[in-house]
Amino acid sequence: MSPLVIAALTLAMVGTAFLSGLFGMAGGLILVGILLALLPLPAAMVLHAVTQMASNGWRALLWRRHIGWRAVGAYLAGTVTALALWAIYRWVPDKPTAMILLGASPFLVRLVPARARPDPENLWHGLVYGTACMSLMLVTGVSGPLMDTYFLGGRLDRKQIVATKAFCQLFSHTAKLAYFGGIIDQAAALDPVMAGFAIAASMLGTTLAARLLARMTDAQFRRWANRLIITIAVYYLIHGTWLFALS
Repeated sequence: MSPLVIAALTLAMVGTAFLSGLFGMAGGLILVGILLALLPLPAAMVLHAVTQMASNGWRALLWRRHIGWRAVGAYLAGTVTALALWAIYRWVPDKPTAMILLGASPFLVRLVPARARPDPENLWHGLVYGTACMSLMLVTGVSGPLMDTYFLGGRLDRKQIVATKAFCQLFSHTAKLAYFGGIIDQAAALDPVMAGFAIAASMLGTTLAARLLARMTDAQFRRWANRLIITIAVYYLIHGTWLFALS
């Protein structure tokens, strides 16, 4: 990568890590769109995985006292199930398909009957949504709006949502790195210089967001998080459809 591209991506990573550090969501969705525009899909997924591992790992460490371990256990069981299945099929979609799937996921969750709506403290829900979110991540690079909608269900407060989701995402992105970095036939190498900048930028953005999150109320958190989910989902639907029309 040229120095200009590295500098631009580093600034984008600081900004998206700040957004994720504040809401526990959205930053990764925006970043994967930027990376998909600049890099082939497997290479974009590898770099995105490293960035998100740093961002979520640091965020989980900062808020470790608020992690909901019951939710983590169920979700990670679903993650392992999905990784085992996708390691067999090894399907890598084109960019338009990936973006349309990303954009459609939160709207599909809203069609689920109220009695079956996601609750991160329900063990069976964690297994089902963990499998679905990890499958979406291996197809599109992020579990995005689906995972965000899942964690906004139930009664977790904003700090528990951010901390628990960060720990789950750390594991999920590690699995994604293994998948796109070695398991699939189109495995991509990682630029070590860009990886170093990505880790530093992610940790910086996450740290800057921590104080602002502490000052927010749970009502403000949920209101703005839901708005972010819908806005980004609509963008991905429109952009994916446009790419599909051009192909």
